Amino acid sequence: MLTIVQRIAAASFAALCLAASPGFAADPVMVGGAPMYSNKTIVENAVNSKDHTTLVAAVKAASLVDTLNSKGPFTVFAPTNEAFAKLPAGTVETLVKPENKADLTKILTYHVVAGTHSAKQLIADAKTNGGKVVLKTVQGESLTIMAQNGELSVMDAKGGRSAVSIADVMQSNGVIHVIDSVLIPK
Repeated sequence: MLTIVQRIAAASFAALCLAASPGFAADPVMVGGAPMYSNKTIVENAVNSKDHTTLVAAVKAASLVDTLNSKGPFTVFAPTNEAFAKLPAGTVETLVKPENKADLTKILTYHVVAGTHSAKQLIADAKTNGGKVVLKTVQGESLTIMAQNGELSVMDAKGGRSAVSIADVMQSNGVIHVIDSVLIPK
């Protein structure tokens, strides 16, 4: 028979083990009304976000699901549906057509950087580089990450800026930073 102290100790140990296990979070980050779990891949989480249905459809149209489900790690700057809605009328519908797959892939891979770049790391790197840090995308061109007052924004090759609205959504194969505009390469 266990004493009350032994029971409390055993319960505390069990809770500590659960909290330390991968993918467990007492309060997972919510994105688009859905919990994002760190033991799931970028795609496994994104498909549950009602704010990223356009992005998920585009990733499928560009045949990038397997890539973004792979080991990675990747940092993805994930535009919301509202971000895609800022594009000129008909742009998304045109890009997801099979004949435009190369252009769509170029835009989507411009939102992906190899490695896991947390907001804390990006802010620290920017502070040591005059408030900016340049990252090379999987597409091959660069993005400029800017930190000001602890907030992050991303500037694309054409000078367009996007604010990071939700940072550090940890995934099993990287991290997602939710952004409010689509980034456009040269």
